[in-house]
Amino acid sequence: MIDAAQIRAARALLSISQTELAECASVHVATIRRLEAASAVRGAAETLWKVQRALENLGVEFISADAGKGAGVRLREPQQGDEETRRGSV
Repeated sequence: MIDAAQIRAARALLSISQTELAECASVHVATIRRLEAASAVRGAAETLWKVQRALENLGVEFISADAGKGAGVRLREPQQGDEETRRGSV
């Protein structure tokens, strides 16, 4: 499951505001603020899934914690049609 730091980092990589992420995820901006401010992500699984899916649709890849290394985020390699999807979503 994604955590607050990953959400903040993903948003920073994409250079989008909390409001823009909320719109893309179809959640209220207060939900994004709460998720990003929490020390441990809590909330409905459906809400977290909406946020994660929105960020992935915008081009973020979540990296799970492996072999003693922490979880993270990165921009995935662009695929055909990604640029059009990003422009239409944000």
